Amino acid sequence: MPPRPSPPLSSLLSALTSLRLTTPRPSPLHHATTTIRTFTTTPTLQGSWLEPNLLRKNKMMKGRPRVPTGGSTKGTTVVWGDYGLRMCDHGRRISAKHFKMAEDTIKARLRGQKYRLYKRKCCNVGVFISGNEMRMGKGKGSFDHWAARVAANQVIFEIRGVLHEQVIRDAFRLAGNKLPGQYEIITKNDPPVVGITKLENGLTLEDLKRPRKKLPAPVVEETSTSATEASSSAPPPS
Repeated sequence: MPPRPSPPLSSLLSALTSLRLTTPRPSPLHHATTTIRTFTTTPTLQGSWLEPNLLRKNKMMKGRPRVPTGGSTKGTTVVWGDYGLRMCDHGRRISAKHFKMAEDTIKARLRGQKYRLYKRKCCNVGVFISGNEMRMGKGKGSFDHWAARVAANQVIFEIRGVLHEQVIRDAFRLAGNKLPGQYEIITKNDPPVVGITKLENGLTLEDLKRPRKKLPAPVVEETSTSATEASSSAPPPS
């Protein structure tokens, strides 16, 4: 078998020059995604809804739940879901442990179903407790747990999905038993609440702002006019 002819030197040099290592240029799409501006400029909430990304060493005031004295209905209706779990008694402070138990109860009852659960509250209040048999003073105490201030008639959980109404009500019933206080199950068409008054049967905020009793008519002017008439009709002194 005759030997194969060797390739010329010029072709070998051209092949070696074509094998140079070069860094790939970034695509214009990648450059656009790195310099794109987000939709909102507000920072996202760090941490979870049960434990935020806050320093535990910072002492916090106990505080009180919000009281809607100005006629606010914020947080009393269902926004994203179809059904909701709403507190119907006075406001209180609920710990993250109770919220976690209620969430696990709902997930265990709806296991295998197609749904989405919305949490309307965030445990952003740190509770600091001193030990037992401690003397007065010596500071506020050490961190114990996270909690959330829940006002009266505030929605805590919302749910939406391909579920039967009785299944959702049963899941919320079990979750409400794990939470302190009294709760009710509402739908998206339920009216909002101002304090403890539901805006139903044609009742509006303007009706609540009006005085309940009619103000008495001003009597001061009538008495003054009658006194002047009596003095003018009286005979002159002798």
